[in-house]
Amino acid sequence: MKSDTFNKVNLILGWVCFLITFFVYFSTAEPTVSFWDTGEYITTSSKLQVGHPPGAPLYQMLGAIFSFFCFWK
Repeated sequence: MKSDTFNKVNLILGWVCFLITFFVYFSTAEPTVSFWDTGEYITTSSKLQVGHPPGAPLYQMLGAIFSFFCFWK
């Protein structure tokens, strides 16, 4: 009997935690892609501009190589 009660409480608390995090995530998520991350990387790699440095140079050089194959620039 005790483990059955524990399983119900565990299930209820799990769903409550899920619903709280689901609400917080979707109420704070951006409706579109922000310019500061993905858009910035796409723009700087296709134009060979300077982005922010942590891992961006390799990503931007690879993006520039693939953007050479794009015919509708």
